[in-house]
Amino acid sequence: MTRLASLLASAFIVLLPVSAAQAAMPEAATALFEARTVAARDSALSTLETAAPGDPASAYAAGAGEFFTALELLASGLHRHGFESPQSFMLPLMQLPVPANPNPEPLTYEAFRAILVAFRDRLGKSAATLGSVPAGADIGMVIDLTHVGIDLNEDGTIAPDESMAAIMTALSRGSVALDGAAPSLTFRFDRADGYWLQGYAQFLMAQADFWLAHDFRSTFDGSFHMLFPRAKLPLQNILVPPPSEMGSNIFASEWRIADFISMVHMINWPVVEPERRKAARQELLEMIRLSREDWKAIRAETDNDREWLPGPQQKGENPLTGLEVGEEQVQAWLATLTMAEDLLEGRALLPHFRVTGKGINMKRFFDEPKPFDLVLSITGPGIAPYLESGKILTSEDFDQIQREFSGGGFLTFALWFN
Repeated sequence: MTRLASLLASAFIVLLPVSAAQAAMPEAATALFEARTVAARDSALSTLETAAPGDPASAYAAGAGEFFTALELLASGLHRHGFESPQSFMLPLMQLPVPANPNPEPLTYEAFRAILVAFRDRLGKSAATLGSVPAGADIGMVIDLTHVGIDLNEDGTIAPDESMAAIMTALSRGSVALDGAAPSLTFRFDRADGYWLQGYAQFLMAQADFWLAHDFRSTFDGSFHMLFPRAKLPLQNILVPPPSEMGSNIFASEWRIADFISMVHMINWPVVEPERRKAARQELLEMIRLSREDWKAIRAETDNDREWLPGPQQKGENPLTGLEVGEEQVQAWLATLTMAEDLLEGRALLPHFRVTGKGINMKRFFDEPKPFDLVLSITGPGIAPYLESGKILTSEDFDQIQREFSGGGFLTFALWFN
């Protein structure tokens, strides 16, 4: 698995299930993460949710279970309507390897929004449950990513090809072998990793809330047949080619390229739920806070036991990424968090290549929402209302941080570090 592909996969599905051999592990948690049917999994999750207020381990496991069932809600909604993944990093909410559905149900704009709402709300529940785990809780849960998964095809079972390891393999285009020679994908998750997962819940909530803040019906009607080619969308009969000519990748055929261009062109979205756009900023700020808590907890650890995200004191290459973490990278990441927080709070301004002497106030971008036009934001007119004088970040500010991540690359570490 390439490093970047590994992290793109793990950004969505790692840290969900917990299969522990420890005596302190709640029995319901073992049942939850080793379940082979959705019914058994949901029954165990219900038991954990009931016990969560009085038991930190149950709350930890329940929050993780709620996170992966949020992903399952998204995947099942996409599968129901015959989703075909664009396999593009440009659509991060759309990368789950959903199996083909030969008999998809018709999809409407309202139904698609409902899928996003259900996904976002379950993530919110997960974040709240994980947030209820005390900071000093003694958590230690062991997970083998080849043993647990989610139901991608709505058949009520959790099959081996729906395991976390299999999903990661699909996201990385099959570069991981799931046989006896495969590297160990077993990790021991502790309290620090709970902050990590809670932060990713906030990150995904922010994405969903940004979409839901706007009316994107025109984009849906005019281009989503690229993603749901047999779901009876308005232009299906006119623009979707026969199956033999479709191609599997977003850039694999002329019709997909044309629809992608249409999608970008039609991202001119009126604001319909401004509170959601404001909420997206708060969720990103909460992600930053949780990342700081994560690193505070990681650096306080004295063990080195199958770490998902090791600190500088925990030596050895991570089996998934092949990377080690040094103090200089942690310091650079903490500086990145400060830079991101300054942008979201309006203390620093984002530069635009066409504008000199002014920058974009990202706090106002979220809190004073106006119609979002992607192309005009890139070219300049769309960001004009948010320009103001002040401290503007420079390319040197970014370059200085990126240099600390050296050969691993900033994006790889950022997806891993959260």
